[in-house]
Amino acid sequence: MLAIYKREFKSYFQSMIGYIFIAFLALFVGIYFMAYNLNGGYPYFSYCLYGSMFIFLVAVPILTMKCFAEERKSKTDQLLLTAPVRIVDIVVGKYLAMISVFLIPMLLFCFYPLVIKLNGTAYLKVDYTAIFAYFLLGCVYIAIGMFLSALTESQIIAAVSTFAVLLVLYLWDGLISFLPSNTVGTFLSGIMEKMELTHVFTDIFTNNLLSVSGLIYYISLIVLFIFLTVQSIQKRRWS
Repeated sequence: MLAIYKREFKSYFQSMIGYIFIAFLALFVGIYFMAYNLNGGYPYFSYCLYGSMFIFLVAVPILTMKCFAEERKSKTDQLLLTAPVRIVDIVVGKYLAMISVFLIPMLLFCFYPLVIKLNGTAYLKVDYTAIFAYFLLGCVYIAIGMFLSALTESQIIAAVSTFAVLLVLYLWDGLISFLPSNTVGTFLSGIMEKMELTHVFTDIFTNNLLSVSGLIYYISLIVLFIFLTVQSIQKRRWS
């Protein structure tokens, strides 16, 4: 697994994908930071993160589209599938490499609350909790994108399908509001509200509360999509 991780992590910086991903996140969050926190004087960095959550729709597909689709198209995945390496080690190694790339801009964001503190009042505990929740939410999205990349040999299809799924998740609250107010609609609304992904981050942003059950939900989804990715590749291995 370590060898897979090192190879994948290096590959993101041997190409432009790693640099584009980091620059994209840093640029847009930096713009929101200047607008809300520096110019607007708002003391919570969590507000900046909440406002910039839509960038996951573009950033995550950029990062995940090649992880399995590229190897499947070039047939280099056959080397991995026939190697004496467990499929789960391959998947986890690739996933940890993407998480490591994602962690780089997260570490950069950790300096922003300190900048706010240098210029006035800051709420470091809330802000760092928000950064942690933001990171976990991104990890969930990356796991989803990895799974979708494992289903196709086209990077474009992998990117577009990941964008479409993340768009639905981003608009989840709005979709709930379209449900009818009858018994069935109320029942579906209750289920969909529990499946909503951003509520953990919203609780931090609005109530300064960290939901432990929400964090468990995030981790469970990460494990689920890693498992689904493993099963998808395992099926192809024996077909």
